[in-house]
Amino acid sequence: MPRFPRRAVAAPAAVAIGLLAAVPAASDEPVLSRPHTVAHFDLAHGQTPESVVAERGGTVDVSFAFARQVVKVTRERRVRVLATLPDEDNPRTPLVSSAVTYGLARAHDGTLYVNYATGTGRTGVWRIPAGGGTPEQIAQLPADGLPNGLALDEKHGVLYAADSALGTVWRIPQAGGTATAWAAGTELAGLPSATGFGANGIQVHKDAVWVTNTDRGTLLRISVGADGSAGAAETRAAGLTGVDDFVFPGHSDLVLAALNPSNEVVLVGPDGSHGSVLTVQEGLSNPTALAVRDRDVFVASAAYLTQRDPNLLKARLGAHFSRS
Repeated sequence: MPRFPRRAVAAPAAVAIGLLAAVPAASDEPVLSRPHTVAHFDLAHGQTPESVVAERGGTVDVSFAFARQVVKVTRERRVRVLATLPDEDNPRTPLVSSAVTYGLARAHDGTLYVNYATGTGRTGVWRIPAGGGTPEQIAQLPADGLPNGLALDEKHGVLYAADSALGTVWRIPQAGGTATAWAAGTELAGLPSATGFGANGIQVHKDAVWVTNTDRGTLLRISVGADGSAGAAETRAAGLTGVDDFVFPGHSDLVLAALNPSNEVVLVGPDGSHGSVLTVQEGLSNPTALAVRDRDVFVASAAYLTQRDPNLLKARLGAHFSRS
C-alpha cells in the first residue's frame, strides 16, 4: 500500500488511511517522491508563476502573472518567452489592480490559450500560436471580472474559465467567439469578508467540470449535460484553506491540490478527506498550480505572500497513479 511521507501527513491517521485505501493499486511507494526545484524565477521582474502545463519531453509552459508573459521552461532549465500580452496603461483589474495573465491551457497541436485580466476590454481569453508568437484575443470577458483558471475540453471544442471576482464559470468556443455564463451561484462566489476570490482552479474530468473556491476552501463538481448545460454544483471536499489550482494525477477522482497560504500540496480523496504530500520543506512558496505528464508532477509557486523564491518544483508520482 502506498504511504505518505511521515513528516508530511497533516490529516489525522484515520483520514490518511482512508485516503491511501482509495489509491487504485497497492505499492510501497509514496504518493510523491524525489521533489526538487528545477527552476527559480525573478520576483522583481513579475515572474510569478500562476499556471503550468506539462509537455512531452520534460518541458513545461508557465504563465507569469505580473510579467504578462507565457514562457517555456526546458529540461535544461532555460526560460524562453513564448508571448507577452499587450501592456495596459490603466489597468482596473478587480481584486489585484494590475494587468495579469492567469490560467493556461494547451491544445494537442501546441496552441496555447491564456486568461488575461486588465479591467478593460482586453480582459478575456487569448490564443498563442504553437511555438510562440503574437497573442490574439479570441473572446472578451467582463471587465469587472477576474478570469483565473482555464480548462480546455478539446473533444467538444470549448474552453471553461473560472472567474474569481464574479463567481462564474464561462464557456467559450475554442475557435473564439461569444462567452456564455455557464455556471454561477453561491458555491462559486467569494466572500467579501475574506479575499474576495471565489472560483479559481478548474479542470474537465469525466464529463464534468471541477472547480475550486479559494475563499470557501472547497472543491466542486459540476456535471456537463448532453446538451452542454451545467448541472448543480456538488461539494466534493471542504476545509481546503486557500486552495488554488489542482490536478487529477490518474483516472480516478483523487486530486492533488495546491493550498497557497499554507505552502502545501494535498492529496484529496473521493470522500473529501485530505492529507499533505508536499510542504514548504520541499521548497513550496505559495503554490498556485500543478501539472502532470506521465509520472512527472510539476508544482508552480508564485511567492505572493512569502515574497521569496518563486519557483517550479518537480516530483515523481507513485506508480499506482499510472495515467496510461
